[in-house]
Amino acid sequence: LQTRLQAGQGYGNTFKCVLTVYRNESLAGFFKGMSFPLASAGMYSSVVFGVFSSTQRLLGQLRHGDPATAPSLADVTLASIVAGFISVGIGTPVELVKIRLQMQTQPYTKANIKPNSTVPGSPVYRGPIHCLRTILQKEGIPGAYRGNVAMLLRDVPGYCAYFIPYAMVCDWITPDGSMSPNPFSIWVAGGIAGAVSWAVSTPMDVVKSRLQADGVYLNQYKGTLDCMVQSYQNEGLKVFCRGLMVNTLRGFPSSAAMFLGYELSLKAMKRFQTETNP
Repeated sequence: LQTRLQAGQGYGNTFKCVLTVYRNESLAGFFKGMSFPLASAGMYSSVVFGVFSSTQRLLGQLRHGDPATAPSLADVTLASIVAGFISVGIGTPVELVKIRLQMQTQPYTKANIKPNSTVPGSPVYRGPIHCLRTILQKEGIPGAYRGNVAMLLRDVPGYCAYFIPYAMVCDWITPDGSMSPNPFSIWVAGGIAGAVSWAVSTPMDVVKSRLQADGVYLNQYKGTLDCMVQSYQNEGLKVFCRGLMVNTLRGFPSSAAMFLGYELSLKAMKRFQTETNP
């Protein structure tokens, strides 16, 4: 829904988009482009959270001589920025393949294939591997990183609006005297952080989606700035809020689960280390 609302035409609001996708593509239409992000989600999240945590520990060591020191707001901010930069290197090709497949509204069959078609939605890719291979053959490595500038402008402030609210809300709702937040506090803080992060990221997410969807059938945009200017000239400021509701609604449960899984996993591993190395 997010991709169709941001980069597609004629979908209108969220409810109309749901009906259009269901009528034209049945339930399978809601799961297009899922396999590649699903297969890489574990690696992507572990790298982002690992970089964030490692940067915090490094700053604690450099500033206070103790990596276990509670991070300051400045430490959290800097660690978020580093995590945002690193995420682009891993996430851009994954997002590109996902969006190309999601914008392909017709099934890939011999009867549907039309070489060099310029009709939006015409079948071009058989699946994620074929999509990535085709992009690399036609556009090379730079083609696999199409939209990376827009993604960088999305993820750096987005991760700041992700980790900082999480830390602040956790601290706010954790009872005084507790050594660490309870699972419910983690879940609530993670959900709020996800919703806030996507609200901040949506304008550049629209630009990124349009750039990555571009180039399959026609080349409409010359770059990030050109995409922003054309989008504004054609649709006004409201275009940068496309998909906002979908992003914030999905951001709460997905981020709540992400942070809860992360924190509980850390606690379990620390407990295991303590038991095996008393």
